[in-house]
Amino acid sequence: MAKKSATKATAKAGKKSTSTAKKAAPKKAAKKAAAKKAPAKKAAAKKAPAKKAPAKKAISGVERADDARRAEADRLSEWRKVSSKAFNKTFLKSQKEELLREREKYTRSAVSYREEADALMRDREPGDVQFDEESGEGDTLAVERERDLALSAQAQQAVDEIDAALQRLEDGVYGVCVESGLPIPAERLEAIPWAAQRVEFKVGGLGRR
Repeated sequence: MAKKSATKATAKAGKKSTSTAKKAAPKKAAKKAAAKKAPAKKAAAKKAPAKKAPAKKAISGVERADDARRAEADRLSEWRKVSSKAFNKTFLKSQKEELLREREKYTRSAVSYREEADALMRDREPGDVQFDEESGEGDTLAVERERDLALSAQAQQAVDEIDAALQRLEDGVYGVCVESGLPIPAERLEAIPWAAQRVEFKVGGLGRR
C-alpha cells in the first residue's frame, strides 16, 4: 500500500510539474517575442527624419539699402579725415573760387557752340535738303555743325565734372581720389580743379586744358 501511495504521489507531482512547465512555456515565449520586437522599435527610432535647421532670414531690399547707406557714410567719414589732413582751408577756398570761374567759362562755351550749330542749320541753302556726301555745301555745313555740337557736349561735360567737384567741397571730401581714397596731389588740383582721380587712375575723358 505504501508503494502505491508513493507511486500516486510521484505521478501527481509529475503532472503538476508538467502543467507548470506548460504554463511557464507561453510566458517564456512571450518574453522572447517581446525581446525580438524591441530592436525593431529602436531601428524605427533611428529612421526618424532629422529635424530641419531653421531657414535663414531673408535680407529685404530695405535692409540692403540701409547697409549701403551705412557703408557710404563710413566711406565719406574716412575721406573727410583724408581731405582735412591733406588740404588747409585757404587752399580749399581758392579751389572753390577757381571752380566757379571755370564753371562760368565752360557754361558760356557750351551755350555758344550749341547756338552756332543751330545757326548753321538755319542758314543752310534751301537746296541743301540734307547733310550728306552728295549735297555739296551741305557737306561742309554738316562737318562744322557736328564739330560745334561735339565742342558743346565737351564743355557741358566739364560743367558736370565741376559741379561734382563743388559737391565734394560741400561734403568735405574734396581732393580725395574716388578710386583709391588717397589724396590727389595739390599740383594736379591746381592744374585741373575738378580732378576726381589721381593721375594713375585717370584714363581718357576730360582732364587737360
